[in-house]
Amino acid sequence: MTDPRERLAGAVADRYRLERELGQGGMATVYLAHDLKHDRKVAIKVLRPELAAVIGAERFLREIKTIATLQHPHILGLLDSGEVQGTAYYVMPFVEGESLRDRLTREKQLPVADAVRIATEVAAALDYAHRHGVVHRDIKPENVMLHDGSALVADFGIALAVSSAGGGSRMTETGMSLGTPHYMSPEQAMGEREITARSDIYALGCVLYEMLTAEPPFEGATAQAIVARVLTESPRALRPQRKSVPPNVEAAVLTALEKLPADRFESARAFAEALADPAYAGAAGAAGAGTRVMPSHARGGSSSRLRQWPTVAAAVAVVSALAGLAAGRAVWHQRPPEFAPTVLRYSIVLPDSTALTDALGTPTAYARDGSVFAYSSRAGLMLRYADRLDVVPVAGGRRGASPFFSPDGRWLGFQVGASLTRVP
Repeated sequence: MTDPRERLAGAVADRYRLERELGQGGMATVYLAHDLKHDRKVAIKVLRPELAAVIGAERFLREIKTIATLQHPHILGLLDSGEVQGTAYYVMPFVEGESLRDRLTREKQLPVADAVRIATEVAAALDYAHRHGVVHRDIKPENVMLHDGSALVADFGIALAVSSAGGGSRMTETGMSLGTPHYMSPEQAMGEREITARSDIYALGCVLYEMLTAEPPFEGATAQAIVARVLTESPRALRPQRKSVPPNVEAAVLTALEKLPADRFESARAFAEALADPAYAGAAGAAGAGTRVMPSHARGGSSSRLRQWPTVAAAVAVVSALAGLAAGRAVWHQRPPEFAPTVLRYSIVLPDSTALTDALGTPTAYARDGSVFAYSSRAGLMLRYADRLDVVPVAGGRRGASPFFSPDGRWLGFQVGASLTRVP
């Protein structure tokens, strides 16, 4: 069997001369090539064969045509595409420079002015694409190229083309995912089919956060651990980590990183405007960064319950009294001054066969409104509702562990082996 590089070289020999491999990513291998007709360097990305087998090379190429219509100063455009022995390739301009990842690896943190400028340029590219109906879905430092200091967003819409071509629902077959855990929005991490422009805004918020603090908002030993933190924790405030970050920049980043899409900026342009507006204080206003007050889904009497979302979700939870169990953790409920705090108490008795247990050390999860909690037992994952006396097994949770609720309370996520699963 011929080498993949040799197959590609033979297929494009009349137009391009392959020079060397530049690197490999999650969905493609990248080669430096010389455009014979226009006497210029280009980058050729070849779709991984296993991915092409799942979605079909021809279908991928049909979908990617949409991306070729994007023309913007901060978007790395698509020059050409084609098929070679069952897989697809696409050609982009070769950027003489480095990626944002390369610069972050070298410098760790960027000057505040540089970080804000780069984020603003990426936001301009996103705003243009969003207005043309294209969502990137994989904004990360590796996909931001720096040419003479100016940002160019690469692989624009490649993930969209994969998803539109039918690969999104079958990516587990290839062992790959659309998006990178550190920069995934909560809704993307939970596998929502309809991903909107506000998911890109979240990812850009993650990138700017990393440019300013030297690390993304959430880290973990595994992809599953990162996703769990994305879904359950709030990012640390920026200014305690770096005092030179202006208050409006911190407020803008934290707004972009809101769990619910509706709580983020309505557009990438609005994000950029907030970064440039010294008076911007964020949607939370006086609530302050790092201790943002979030509405609960529950209603008590005529008032809305408010809760301060914990910085470390595993350290705090709803105040509980678990009869016969030694485990119990607390979450503080914050209300307007005229209302007294409400404490919710649960009492359950479990047989020895279902004793509370979780090898990963996070056996319980609580819905934001306190109406239900999930726990991991020897019999599998269970749900205990405040208004029911019985315990309800979680569908598909026989081998589940480490439960967590989605920010909007619609889904329960949990780990089964090395995979994350969710149920309504």
